[in-house]
Amino acid sequence: MLASAQALAGAPQPPPSALQLSRALSISLTLATWLDARGFRDLDVTRRFLSPRLAELSSPHAMLDRDAAAERIARAVSAHERIAVFGDYDCDGITATAVLTELLRALDADVTPLVAERGDGGYGVSAAAVARIVATGATLVVTCDCGSSDHASLAELRRRGIDAVVVDHHLVPDEPLPAVAFLNPQRPGCGFPFKWLASCGLCLSVGAAVRARLGRTIDLTSVLDLVAIGTIADVVPLVGDNRALVRAGLARLGDAKRPGLRALFELAKLERGAALRADEVAFRIAPRLNAPGRLGSAAVTLALLLEKNPDRADQLAGDVEQKNAERRVLQDRMVAEALAEVREQRWDEAPAVVIGREGWLHGILGIVAGRLADDLGRPVAVIGFEGGVGRGSVRGPRGSRLYDALKAVSPVLSRFGGHQAAAGLEVTLERLAELREGFAAAVAAQEPDSAKAPEVPAVSLAPGDTLARVLGDFALLEPCGEGNPSPELELEGTLVRAREVRGGHLKLEVELGSGERVGAFGAGMGERTFEPGASVTLAGSLVRDRFRGGDAAEIRLTRVA
Repeated sequence: MLASAQALAGAPQPPPSALQLSRALSISLTLATWLDARGFRDLDVTRRFLSPRLAELSSPHAMLDRDAAAERIARAVSAHERIAVFGDYDCDGITATAVLTELLRALDADVTPLVAERGDGGYGVSAAAVARIVATGATLVVTCDCGSSDHASLAELRRRGIDAVVVDHHLVPDEPLPAVAFLNPQRPGCGFPFKWLASCGLCLSVGAAVRARLGRTIDLTSVLDLVAIGTIADVVPLVGDNRALVRAGLARLGDAKRPGLRALFELAKLERGAALRADEVAFRIAPRLNAPGRLGSAAVTLALLLEKNPDRADQLAGDVEQKNAERRVLQDRMVAEALAEVREQRWDEAPAVVIGREGWLHGILGIVAGRLADDLGRPVAVIGFEGGVGRGSVRGPRGSRLYDALKAVSPVLSRFGGHQAAAGLEVTLERLAELREGFAAAVAAQEPDSAKAPEVPAVSLAPGDTLARVLGDFALLEPCGEGNPSPELELEGTLVRAREVRGGHLKLEVELGSGERVGAFGAGMGERTFEPGASVTLAGSLVRDRFRGGDAAEIRLTRVA
């Protein structure tokens, strides 16, 4: 009891504004203190943040070309025209394609879904993609998560008598697009107030517009599980409309009613019916769905999401899981090769890194670039060459402006696209050195991102709060991720036991001053040594301890001392 009294006496006192939030919203003082540190003071704003509702989504009527898109697609549905829905090969593109395909089929449309192929034309509406679209016999194509930069291909489709509706969220070139309608909140003049919808969210809006134009009733919530996956995977800010869509989608996703996702849950060892966190989707679902497209064709992932037969879904999920295992082996090898070359050449001393090699698999480049950007703390472009032509992925630390940097070196590039957080490029081998120098100079010339959100300090467990209550309250912050960080909880206590577990990880058990015990898991921290009885300070994310079950909590450590 003495230790408990000392802990309470030494605990920092929460500000009066946090006390007011706690009482008015019936939330723990721990959560209220963290919200207060993030600037939440207004009760109504905070209440809406903690309980986002689909009914409060931004009005879509100011979205440029939304009416034109709905009119052309509705006309195609009514006239029984064949509609090709063509998506990019990443998770957002695939889920966007599945969302629009399901909604249009529910409206009795004749739809042929397609996704881009990395090995045959690459990302976007390439020349190879044009041939595939023409072969379907469609008179209308709706692109999902691509098309904003594909002027020549869309013009060729128009010449062949195929209208195009482009649905995308990537940054927009200056040249007008040859399309019947172009939905992209990034377009100058688009009055839609929320600029960060992923393409899967935009396709949901298109489906709603077509439904209204046809005067039909279909269940739009049936595809929210797909919207949640695509939005989380594309690392767009989980605020505003995205927050409401993903919160509703996570609830539906946890039930895993879709046969393909139910089969994938079993392989990923995810508990069906349990509340899912956004990070579980980001690290356990999205990589699996992305894997087939990284190694060859994303068609199996699209088929898995659209499959209604459970037996067939099990087979497709097995194929996806096998591709995911292959992807892990390849990515680990490529990361090791890339890091060794960067350090040997001392490129890690530059403001940005550009590395390319013959034979690197294009589908793994984004993962490798992301890993290198994390390790090196600067923007990284990783390029795979084939026959002197390279395709690459660009990633950077939070706050990077990758699209702007590529635009500055665009004369060196054959093609580029994407957004500030993630981008892609094409370049010839003879211009690689020029790109390396120009990209580093462009990054160095950028002003610091003044709009970057300030870091939120860790919050301590408030006196009187139990871990179980705080765990339940922290669930109100989901979905956490880009633009909405998960809270870091700091705890002080006495070490009961410590051990290294398989994989070089650390497991701790700590007794807090209140007498409550908590487990802790530190990835890659297995070499750390601690003596039982020592005072320790833990900091990390508070998550449900699925091994112990019930309302038991565990700290996923970011630091321990």
